[in-house]
Amino acid sequence: MPEGPELALAGRYVNAQCDGLVFAGAVERSPVSKSPAVPFASPAYRISAATRGKELRLTLAPLGDDGAPEAALVLRFGMSGSLRLCAAADAPRHTHLRFVTCERPPRALCFVDARRFGRWQLGAEWQPGRGPCVLAEYAAFRENVLKNLADKAFDRPICEALLNQKYFNGIGNYLRAEILYRLKIPPFEKARTVLEALKHRQQ
Repeated sequence: MPEGPELALAGRYVNAQCDGLVFAGAVERSPVSKSPAVPFASPAYRISAATRGKELRLTLAPLGDDGAPEAALVLRFGMSGSLRLCAAADAPRHTHLRFVTCERPPRALCFVDARRFGRWQLGAEWQPGRGPCVLAEYAAFRENVLKNLADKAFDRPICEALLNQKYFNGIGNYLRAEILYRLKIPPFEKARTVLEALKHRQQ
């Protein structure tokens, strides 16, 4: 399942692959997707990406002076989501969104999700209730955890608390297993017991 590092890499991929590319037309959505249609069309626009925890935001910026506003959508990859740039005529199976370039032959940036657990929402706002990103906002992430240790969320075993996206935005199953194994922390130790020692440790 894609977690914080995979989303960060996907954002870098989009920014590297789409740098200098011009997209055109409407955003194409598969008829089987349960996420909303993207009401955006432009004769020429660029795409950039930003990530935060388990979310990736695509910004669609029109070119020229037609006054069209930017649009954005925030994706969550679910169990198997990914973004790929490929020939438009060879879009992968299970493509649920396509952003098509204006070059000839055209290419397409595709959101591919075989298991259909991935979702997107319209707008630039990150999902409410998620804490700071463990990768991009480390200082804020650390402060958010340590100042809230009285929260009942930290009554739970550390292996469960690490999945709480209010405090550990970007961490999922494989990362919690790696973290606990590498630090030799018993997974069923109370989260507060494990983390309280960090309050007085110099960063």
